[in-house]
Amino acid sequence: MPQAATPPDTVIEVQQVSTRFGGHVVHAELDLEVRRAEIFALIGGSGSGKSTLLREMVLLQQPTAGHIRVLGVDLKKLDDAQTRALRQRWGVMFQHGGLFSALTVLDNVGLPLREHTDLSDTLIDEIAAWKLALTGLAPEAGAQFPAELSGGMLKRASLARALALEPELLFLDEPTAGLDPDSAAGIDTLVRKLRDLLGLSIVMVTHDLDLLWQVADRVAVLGDGRVQGLGTMPELSHMDHASIRPFFDGPRGRAAYAQAQHEH
Repeated sequence: MPQAATPPDTVIEVQQVSTRFGGHVVHAELDLEVRRAEIFALIGGSGSGKSTLLREMVLLQQPTAGHIRVLGVDLKKLDDAQTRALRQRWGVMFQHGGLFSALTVLDNVGLPLREHTDLSDTLIDEIAAWKLALTGLAPEAGAQFPAELSGGMLKRASLARALALEPELLFLDEPTAGLDPDSAAGIDTLVRKLRDLLGLSIVMVTHDLDLLWQVADRVAVLGDGRVQGLGTMPELSHMDHASIRPFFDGPRGRAAYAQAQHEH
């Protein structure tokens, strides 16, 4: 039976994805989809498979069974040229930045352009400087090395690099992990601004309840290998499931909920 085409408003389709490591089941016939221009969050307890699913979406890992389509392309059916072409259509911000310590921040941001385009060094530097400005970094940050940046600046530099090739789709792995509240709030605002400005579709893995309330359009809660809940944060807050309640009960959950209510 032929596979149905991806609807035009869907940027990622996960169909019946199973992932096993030896006898350990991470995903058991997982289904979900991400819509165009939405900010979609994956959450769940430790070991729920959210980071594994993100890695599968960006071709760093293969599921054991099932299909993942990204931007209408089945990830199982790619040759090397198709893989390279698809990777240029998305950007990834890794949890720990993933920047090269021996390169300046400007050179780090320009690296994808040097790898994938024939642009001149001067033009690449100009584009990289613009991407740094877009993510809220001052021009002088470009001349620094990653080790010289604060945690918040490092996240912004990593985000600038993820945006280097004008991606349609952005993957964020724990974008506010390890940041103080002010820096984290700055990333919250930036993520929403970039989506609105550039029309990006964004998938993020996060534990940050404030980020979820402030930024996420829809949230999928993973647990026991499956999607245990899917919806907006207000919708999820009314669901009574063991995988979902920890994100709303307890002091942190209640504080984030109260803050969101206050701002809306």
